[in-house]
Amino acid sequence: MTALEVVAFDIETTGFDVTDEVTVVGFALPLGCRVFVRGDEGMDAEGVAATVRDAVGEAVSLSVHASEAALLRAVGEFAAERINGEDVLVVAYNRERWRGGFDLPFLRTRLAATGVAWPFQNVPYADVLPVVEKLFNTSRDGESRDDLVGAYAALVGDGVNAADPFTESAEAVTAFNEGQTAALVQHNAVDTLRTRALTLLAEQYCSKSDFKLKSLTPTVLNE
Repeated sequence: MTALEVVAFDIETTGFDVTDEVTVVGFALPLGCRVFVRGDEGMDAEGVAATVRDAVGEAVSLSVHASEAALLRAVGEFAAERINGEDVLVVAYNRERWRGGFDLPFLRTRLAATGVAWPFQNVPYADVLPVVEKLFNTSRDGESRDDLVGAYAALVGDGVNAADPFTESAEAVTAFNEGQTAALVQHNAVDTLRTRALTLLAEQYCSKSDFKLKSLTPTVLNE
């Protein structure tokens, strides 16, 4: 595990239905966050990035894309250049299982709808929730807190939790609709930073076999 570079990812959407769309895709890397966001061409990307950077205390790089398809294509280009490869471990928190994990199922559907190729190839992936859920105690006042916010607070500390502008992830939908781009990007960056921090912590106290790695490479590559 220690030989792999940990890259955490998270998405935001306009809702939960099959016709809803991706609005943000973000990654947390060793040197900061890389975020892709839907927005108008006139958006002040550097201004938004600076606001988020000040709030989370990490480097933030942001690009703005006029459509969902353009955003997804840009994510694919980034993945091909930066994170695809066996020396990188892509991680997320409760992102695989439908109804108990949202991002990957939603992403697959939207990529198919827009005709954009799957971005993750030749890269191992692990969901961090099962490791935290089974191998750490996150209980407070007799109640287990295995959600991302609770687990981060219990195992890492306040940290970036204090920088999250939302109390519920569903607020990301309202933020997008109301043009609150800085808050939306900040929430996404916080989620990826939480996930990466929990992964690095788990690597220090759990064995390699505790991480259920899988390949994200599709059976047939769609170039």
